[in-house]
Amino acid sequence: MKKIMLVFGTRPEAIKMAPLVKEFQKRLDVFDIIVCVTGQHRQMLDQVLQLFEIVPDYDLDIMKPGQDLYDVTSRVLLGMRDVLKEAEPDLLLVHGDTTTSTASALAAFYLQIPVGHIEAGLRTYNLNNPWPEEMNRQLTGRIAKYHFSPTQLSAENLKNERVFGNIEITGNTVIDALYWVTDKIKNDNELYLQLEYSLAKAGYDIKRIQKGRKVVLITGHRRENFGEGFVNICKAIREISEKHTDVDFIYPMHLNPNVRVPILKVFGKKQIDNLFFIEPLEYLSFVFLMERSYLILTDSGGVQEEAPGLGKPVLVMRTTTERPEAVDAGTVKLVGTDVDKIVEGVSHLLNSKEEYDKMSKAVNPYGDGKASIRIVSFFNDLNI
Repeated sequence: MKKIMLVFGTRPEAIKMAPLVKEFQKRLDVFDIIVCVTGQHRQMLDQVLQLFEIVPDYDLDIMKPGQDLYDVTSRVLLGMRDVLKEAEPDLLLVHGDTTTSTASALAAFYLQIPVGHIEAGLRTYNLNNPWPEEMNRQLTGRIAKYHFSPTQLSAENLKNERVFGNIEITGNTVIDALYWVTDKIKNDNELYLQLEYSLAKAGYDIKRIQKGRKVVLITGHRRENFGEGFVNICKAIREISEKHTDVDFIYPMHLNPNVRVPILKVFGKKQIDNLFFIEPLEYLSFVFLMERSYLILTDSGGVQEEAPGLGKPVLVMRTTTERPEAVDAGTVKLVGTDVDKIVEGVSHLLNSKEEYDKMSKAVNPYGDGKASIRIVSFFNDLNI
């Protein structure tokens, strides 16, 4: 029996690894599956584990007040050393570009345990943007033996870098998770009512959408936008919300003070009737709101993949993206953190049905919701 450990620590990782865990668990006759979480995100991670009914075998629980990247890296590296020595897996699977992924991969490398990298090959080739994620994924790519790329382009990046081992194109597991959640919501009326209530509790009444109002959903959290970037984002949000009074703008605020302080700086106590700063949403509630939005304004990587799967145009508040396939496909446009570009981009989509339809009907390049099946099938056929 093949003993495989999956490790993740942040909410985005958990969302993208959860469908893979569930798919592996369908084959317990072939695989001995071990789940380890680091707790790099604590509360948000636990919400996803509960949603997908995943109980970790190991929990490093590294989260401490005031921790920095030195703390996170060292705690994950040392914690994974002990877990890997005890569990002795045949293979470690990590995801994406987090500190959890890179430090865990390095811990496995030191013990000569093969590493599989989910969502491999994403690149901007700019080590400062996104930071530190670009370095994280490049380091993990050098360590990994098995690379599962979401697209042809990400696979080509790895081939050009001459990485070691196998490169497989699978699609992105985030689409697996997205379809699982939307089906869950559609088929459970009681859950729908619960989500409607939770959204109202967070600060937005969904009945405004039911009465015909369009919604622009906004998210922001990237480190490279801290400071002036987020001040500009807030200035742009103020301008477009005052310009389009018939549209609701909803911004679930990240808990990081670097995100919240610019909001206070730009808006103070000023109230805008169609602008809603609400508390962070659990993944289920976020998908619920995303599906009901008209368009998305974000600096998130995952949203660039998810929103097109729901037919939602995405304007990305970054100057570069490691997901150029979405730009090429026409589902995503880069607007950076320039106030005028953000305002112009949102206004154009709100005013031009032709442009909106062009983006919303473009084919999502990130897959068909079967990435997890492909990854499990690969290991089922492989002699580790």
